[in-house]
Amino acid sequence: MNRAFSRKKDKTWMHTPEALSKHYIPYNAKFLGSTEVEQPKGTEVVRDAVRKLKFARHIKKSEGQKTPKVELQISIYGVKILDPKTKEVQHNCQLHRISFCADDKTDKRIFTFICKDSESNKHLCYVFDSEKCAEEITLTIGQAFDLAYRKFLESGGKDVETRKQIAGLQKRIQELETENAELKNKVQDLENQLRITQVHAPPAGSVTPKSPSTDIFDMVPFSPISPQSSTPTRNGTQPPPVPSRSTEIKRDLFGAEPFDPFSCGAGDFPPDIQSKLDEMQRQRWRGSKWD
Repeated sequence: MNRAFSRKKDKTWMHTPEALSKHYIPYNAKFLGSTEVEQPKGTEVVRDAVRKLKFARHIKKSEGQKTPKVELQISIYGVKILDPKTKEVQHNCQLHRISFCADDKTDKRIFTFICKDSESNKHLCYVFDSEKCAEEITLTIGQAFDLAYRKFLESGGKDVETRKQIAGLQKRIQELETENAELKNKVQDLENQLRITQVHAPPAGSVTPKSPSTDIFDMVPFSPISPQSSTPTRNGTQPPPVPSRSTEIKRDLFGAEPFDPFSCGAGDFPPDIQSKLDEMQRQRWRGSKWD
């Protein structure tokens, strides 16, 4: 890997293989941040990254911001960077993507590693500050590399491919969960819009009354279909109701039909009465002539 690992390769590692294979080794440190680098390895590369992040941290510290504390979980599968209180994973650096790791010989508290980002494919240098464990953390990452490489040789490369597939599936699951959450929010918005539409919409089967059209005199025009319309005109007057004719013939106390000036005519009288009326009409005409 690098000189930090090679100088200890002939000595005994500080952790048992089971601790890194079946579990993980936790460490606490301060996280100065990460920055993009042009090369995947090199002492000068990480040295420039450390200077850059130290300066940025100094500016933030002058503004009252504290350096955040993180928890590192190191295993043969990678290095996880978590929030020490909530245990939320901030970064998951898989071991096969880490290309360089070293501690700073000029500052015993600083250690770094370079990891290729899975999404952007850029090389990022992560810088940490640990007052007492900087060198130990670097060697623990080196031991994880050594165990992972041995396991790779024993499995003929199948184990690494399996881990890659698992990592790809985990990433896909996370993307689907994010997409599912977005779809749930869209469905909720559509349901809210539908409720608002139903509240303002008129009930089913109801007919909105239409105002009758009027003529040039602001009067409701006559309609032969509904001559007895109860709709008042604009001036508030109501047309008088037309009495309906009954088909039943009414009679008076003596059993005779009542006189109806609208329905009676000359042909309604008996012949003898009609002849007398005609005679009276002629006599009256003669008398008026002689006079």
